[in-house]
Amino acid sequence: MTYKEEFIKFMADSGVLTFGDFTLKSGRKAPYFINAGNYKTGAQLAKLGGFYAECIKENGIEVETLFGPAYKGIPLAVSAATALYNKFGIDVSYCFDRKEVKDHGEGGMFVGKSLSDGDKVVIIEDVMTSGKALREVLPKLKGEADVDITGMIITVDRMEKALDSEQSAVQNAYSEFGVKVFSIVTMEDIIDAIENGVVEGKEYLDAMRAYRAQYGAKY
Repeated sequence: MTYKEEFIKFMADSGVLTFGDFTLKSGRKAPYFINAGNYKTGAQLAKLGGFYAECIKENGIEVETLFGPAYKGIPLAVSAATALYNKFGIDVSYCFDRKEVKDHGEGGMFVGKSLSDGDKVVIIEDVMTSGKALREVLPKLKGEADVDITGMIITVDRMEKALDSEQSAVQNAYSEFGVKVFSIVTMEDIIDAIENGVVEGKEYLDAMRAYRAQYGAKY
């Protein structure tokens, strides 16, 4: 299997990717659901970091520091940094933000690597629904230093139009902020994995294709 197929199987085995009839926060009825909150063991986190590392390596993303937005992004950035070193011998720094500025001790908004002008920073997140997280962290990062955001990595690109746009959240991130978002897999990869028997769920293929046809953004 390719690492993308391995990741889709890993999501299914972890109970993160499920198929059925779900009502999303947007109100849309979807035939699949991704619940990243079901990653909860050390083994899962180690594997997950490896898939982020594969995505960085495959896309040739230049990176000096991995940034994990609080709170979900913190363990993801740490696991990805560890996997980059263990799998590819690439040693990068990591940092994350606080929800509130610390006014004692070392103080500041960030923990980990101190950011400097020109640092190549990659943001690590689980999923992107509306781009809200990116909208919140960019001013923090740029307020700390004039860093170079070389990319953002998410686990799955749902490839669907935002509620107020013909573009997906991933496409909006680039058009609005100039940040290129890479995903480990896309919805089309998931459909292909079902078709090829990587994961169960062939009874949901028609619904998956119909959902893509109705809500899918053009790529």
